[in-house]
Amino acid sequence: MLVVLSPAKKINEDRPVYEKQTVPQFVDEAAELISVLKKYTPKKLGQLMSLSANLSDLNVARYQMWDQDHHSQLCKTAVLAFDGEAYNGLDASSFSKKDMDYAQDHLRILSGLYGLLRPLDMLHPYRLEMGTTLKVKRKKNLYEFWGDKIVNEINTLVEAQQEKVLINLASSEYFKAINKKKLNARVITPVFKDFKGGEYKTIMVYAKKARGMMTRYILQHQIEKADDLIGFDSDGYCYNKAASTDHELVFLRG
Repeated sequence: MLVVLSPAKKINEDRPVYEKQTVPQFVDEAAELISVLKKYTPKKLGQLMSLSANLSDLNVARYQMWDQDHHSQLCKTAVLAFDGEAYNGLDASSFSKKDMDYAQDHLRILSGLYGLLRPLDMLHPYRLEMGTTLKVKRKKNLYEFWGDKIVNEINTLVEAQQEKVLINLASSEYFKAINKKKLNARVITPVFKDFKGGEYKTIMVYAKKARGMMTRYILQHQIEKADDLIGFDSDGYCYNKAASTDHELVFLRG
C-alpha cells in the first residue's frame, strides 16, 4: 500500500538533514511556480495567501533565494522539516534506518510547490498551500497546474505495491489534487473521532496528530494489507467496525 500525507504550513529550518538525500521529482515544475511567485511583493503575497506582514516578508525572501540546486545548505529533509500536528504524531526523527527506507518507498507528501515529495527529498523552505489560487499561464490555480502529474505518479507507485491500496491521511484540500477518476487504486481513508458534548466528532487538532500516528504505525509495522490497519490503537484510539465502511475506517477515542 501507499500512504499520502499533507505537508505542514510551518517548516523548521533548524532541523538537521538526514544522511541519505534525494531530489524531488518535479523540480522543473516547482521552478516554474517559483518564477511566478518571485514577482509578488510582500503585500500582494499577503493578500494571495492571507498571511501576516512578517510571514509575507519571510516567504518573499524564501522565493528570491530558491533555486534548482537541491543539495545546497539551505535545503532540508522533507519528512523532518515539516512542523505540525501530523508530523508530531509521525515523529520521523526517531525512525530507524529500516523505518526510513520503508517510508521512502511507501509514503508520499502532497505539496503545492513540489507536487509530490518522498520523505528524504530535499526541499527549500517555502509556503504554498495547494488551495492557493495562483495563476500560472492559462492555469487558474494549483489544481489545474498539477493536472494529472500527481495521479500518474501515484498510479505508477501503487502498481509496484503488494496491495493496490492508497491510504488517504491527507486533508481534503490536498487530496483534491489527485484526480480520483484516473486513480487505479482502492482508496481507504482513516477517520479519527473524539467523544465530546455527548457525541463522537472530528476535532481537527487531534485528528491531524492521529493521521501522523497512523502513518507511523503503517511504516514501522510495514503494513501491506488494508485489513491490518484495524490493529491501530495509539493514544487511546480504537477501531470501530460498526461506524466503518469499506472505504472509511473509523477510530474512536473516549
